[in-house]
Amino acid sequence: MSVFDVEISALTGEPANLGQHRGNAVLVVNVASQCGLTPQYAGLQALAEAYADRGLVVLGVPCNQFGSQEPGTATEIAEFCESGYGVTFPLTEKVEVNGAGRHPLYAGLVGTADADGHSGDIRWNFEKFLVSPDGAVAGRFHPRVEPQAPELTTAIEKLLPR
Repeated sequence: MSVFDVEISALTGEPANLGQHRGNAVLVVNVASQCGLTPQYAGLQALAEAYADRGLVVLGVPCNQFGSQEPGTATEIAEFCESGYGVTFPLTEKVEVNGAGRHPLYAGLVGTADADGHSGDIRWNFEKFLVSPDGAVAGRFHPRVEPQAPELTTAIEKLLPR
């Protein structure tokens, strides 16, 4: 099963239908509104805009497991992202990324190691997973890796289908 086969709801409550992104590279990021890394939303939006025509989708996945830094409702999260960072990329429902309640999306991601060899549990907000157009996990990036970091943009460019 690939990432594109996982069922998850959009922030609005409707099915997110990850299958619609099959054939695109997808950057999956667990996000939070009250984190020191929250300004990465601006960089993620810039990536989404810069690479959309070449087949990149940024997918934000709100999570409140790290310091309770995403306590808001779906409406509050959407308003924060839109007004604070102009976010237009898709956001899913708020999920757990670690522990017994880990969402199946993350169950399929966490086995991939990052450049430091870390696999398993998500360390903090804004950990990034790059998924290839066929749904395989192609890379994992530490939460402090900025969206415009060369190691991330180079990996994205290698996967873009057009």
